[in-house]
Order: sequence, then C-alpha cells, then structure tokens
Amino acid sequence: MKNLLTIAVFCAITLTACGNTNTSIENSKVENKDNVKRLEGLSKAYFASGCFWCVEAIFEELKGVEEVVSGYAGGKEKGPTYQQVSAGLTTHAEAVVVYYNPDLIDFKTLVKVFFGSHDPTTLNQQGPDKGAQYRSIAFYSNENEERIINEYIAHLKADNVYDDEITTDVKMLDIFYNAEEYHQDYERNNPDNPYIKSVSIPRLKRFEAKYPELLKDH
Repeated sequence: MKNLLTIAVFCAITLTACGNTNTSIENSKVENKDNVKRLEGLSKAYFASGCFWCVEAIFEELKGVEEVVSGYAGGKEKGPTYQQVSAGLTTHAEAVVVYYNPDLIDFKTLVKVFFGSHDPTTLNQQGPDKGAQYRSIAFYSNENEERIINEYIAHLKADNVYDDEITTDVKMLDIFYNAEEYHQDYERNNPDNPYIKSVSIPRLKRFEAKYPELLKDH
C-alpha cells in the first residue's frame, strides 16, 4: 500500500509539475519594482527541506516573514532550471529564501521552524520525494548564523529529539537562483493539485498545529 501511494504521488508530481507547459523564466514576484522596494532592508535566510512548494508555504505563515521565494541552491551549476534540478541532473537542491523582519522574528526562530517542519534524518529524501535535490540544508551567510545552526543541532542531539542521525548539511550560501515564476506561491495558487492536497497541505497543517504561537493572524 505504501509503495502504491508513493507511485501515485510521483505520478501526480510528474503530470502536474514536470509536465506544466508554463515555463516562463521571468520572476515578477521578486523582480517587480514595488516588491523589490518593499523587501529592501529585510534580512534573508536560506533553507532546503524537500519540495520547495511545501517549504515556501510553511515559512510564509510566520509572523515577521514578509516574503518567501522558491529557488535552487547548494550546487555548482549556473542558471539551473526546474527540469534539470527535479530530475537530479544538477547538484542543486530545491530551496527557499526567506525575507524577514529581524525586529519581529530572529534567525534562531527560523532555524527552529526549519528543523521542526521536516524530518532532518532522512538522507536525500523528504516524504515521497527522493533524491539529493530534496536534501536537507541549513544555509548560513555569516559566522553568527553558522554558530546558531550548529548550536541548535547540538541541542536537538542532546535532547535526543530524533532516534536517527541528523543528516542536514550546514553550508555557506554561495548563490541562490530564483525558480520559474509558476513555482512561486504554488500551494496557494494550486490547491486542487493532487500533490498539494496529499502531501503539501497535510505537512503545512502539521506545522501549524505544532507552532500556533508563531503564525500570522488571518
């Protein structure tokens, strides 16, 4: 039964995402002049923890987070596309950049959300999505962020939060590539997508139940 469900979800992903004919590389979400101005002065954090549709939706629920953009990071190839990354043809992972107001939410809380919203012990896998492109990565941009991440991992290990070894990469951010426009706000814009209904929304609901105090008022 479990294998059948995985196959069904994989087919859904293939039919609704990889087969999507909208392959525009323009990214109005981040290149729109009004939006760029709105994001000026905000801090940024970068994470990878499985399908970026799921990860984007989770971080966008947080108080103090102004925007989340899906993209690719952690690899060496220039200008990766979704077709390349999702097929495992690059060394990049699906990732997000979180634009946040440090007066309202700090980097440590974002790291807490990162670890609390996925399984950091499944190497190169998150739920039904398998491959290095779905690996867990906590990126840092300076020594302070690196320290916060490593201290939080040490805390998780000391408290025996997980039975298995944490496999999350802790990595300096090199470059982040924005994903194609049709991936932005994908969960919000495609609520009837089979993958969104069976994987993404349940993951978001689990997170919301776990950290209600961190959520925006709607």
